[in-house]
Amino acid sequence: MPGGPAAPAAPQATAAAPAPPPAAATTVGQAPPAPAARTRPSGLAASGYVVARRKATVAAEITGKVIEVLVEEGMVVEAGQPVARIDSTLAETDFALATSKVEAADAAVTAISADLRDAERIHERTKSLSQKSFATEADLTRTEARVNVLRAQLAQAKAQLGAAKLDARRSGEVLDKHTVKAPFSGVVVDRSAQPGEMISPMSAGGSFTRTGICTIVDMGSIEVEVDVNEAFIGRVQKGGAVNAVLDAYPDWSIPSYVIAIVPTANREKATVRVRVGFRQKDPRILPDMAVKVTFVEDEAATAAASERTSAAR
Repeated sequence: MPGGPAAPAAPQATAAAPAPPPAAATTVGQAPPAPAARTRPSGLAASGYVVARRKATVAAEITGKVIEVLVEEGMVVEAGQPVARIDSTLAETDFALATSKVEAADAAVTAISADLRDAERIHERTKSLSQKSFATEADLTRTEARVNVLRAQLAQAKAQLGAAKLDARRSGEVLDKHTVKAPFSGVVVDRSAQPGEMISPMSAGGSFTRTGICTIVDMGSIEVEVDVNEAFIGRVQKGGAVNAVLDAYPDWSIPSYVIAIVPTANREKATVRVRVGFRQKDPRILPDMAVKVTFVEDEAATAAASERTSAAR
């Protein structure tokens, strides 16, 4: 409007542009370091149980009455250690009888050998006298027949001695089987027989006859078996890292790894069994415990697998 005061000029606000972040210092001619590969949970989880690869119910190879059980639950045993004894009265008698037969057969061999040596000397002397016409042909024939008979008797006695030794060895092995021994080192997790009970390698007489003495578990063979849906089994790799959590200890993550992927699938459940091993053994890990596992994968490996899949398409 003419004559009025001039309107003041509006101030122009200029926002300062943010300074760029300082670049990392690099040496001339040296490429910047590549980012380190990271691992992350793949999101693939599975449930299973702790199992022992070596677990055995120790039983006797003969039928008899248990007179002593030498183990209790929780006891650590070594391979070959006696765990029970069975009544061996008859077995000891049989072994003593077999041993005496060996001694008798050996004595018979010794006696016949002495008679044979004497008969051979007489035969040689008669042959010499016969050549000088001091012995008849009948005398020579009689001494020769005597030597042949004794040789046959000696062969028979030696055969009887061999049979007696085999019988004694068998009786000794049967006697040894009356002491039940641990097949391998481990921990006794169950004791099923008591002194006075009958035990047999096969079920006989229903519940009145036991078939096992105890159950031994090799704690060094503890691992996990889980079933993974076959649609996701491609995300599991042998030797891959695994985090295992026992239901009994939910706050304890146990570093583990994939031992093997069992090369067969369950048609009914559409799953594949995976064996998972623990990096370190711990006495808190017990057989038949429930466990949840989470498979861990390498981001770089995952990206490479995705690129290969895209290229194939």
